[in-house]
Amino acid sequence: MRFSSPLPRRALLPFVAAVALLATGGTAATAADACGSIITAPLAPPVPADDPCPSTDPVVCRIRVLPMDEKVEAQRTRIRYHDLLEAMHRTEADMREAGASDEEIARELVDMHNQAKEITRAGMTPEEVRVLEERNMAKYGNPLGPTADQLYVKYGSWQKVTDASMRTSYAVDRELALEYRPCPV
Repeated sequence: MRFSSPLPRRALLPFVAAVALLATGGTAATAADACGSIITAPLAPPVPADDPCPSTDPVVCRIRVLPMDEKVEAQRTRIRYHDLLEAMHRTEADMREAGASDEEIARELVDMHNQAKEITRAGMTPEEVRVLEERNMAKYGNPLGPTADQLYVKYGSWQKVTDASMRTSYAVDRELALEYRPCPV
């Protein structure tokens, strides 16, 4: 969504913060028990493109310079991604209850994680997708990220692969003023 003037963007941030407070009941005790995608602060204003980025993550560096309306949309996209992680936690619990092996669960969750990336990238600009895919190609040789087998080689157990498939980037979440806390299943 694009705005024709900066006024609606400034009005949107307090609205987003208010929605976050309403969702947590507005009390510290309830906020401490909140789970899923938690808005932790207002989004930081964009920095100049020539401002040195303190992060080694190119995604974080890209987010820092986005115009505010695009940052708000990036935050919404990240919240949708966190929602998909919640579905993965439920899938793991269901598969364990059904007696699936650690390997079966890990492979399913790595596939779900890669599908979640495709779904959330559908709402991104081609430039944003390009940055993510370049990073993953350089790191994993795959635009969506590591395969289950690559993760197994790295971690040495299917349970650790499952855990890795449900992690989120702390640095990206922090840049988007979010914290992800898995909900109990």
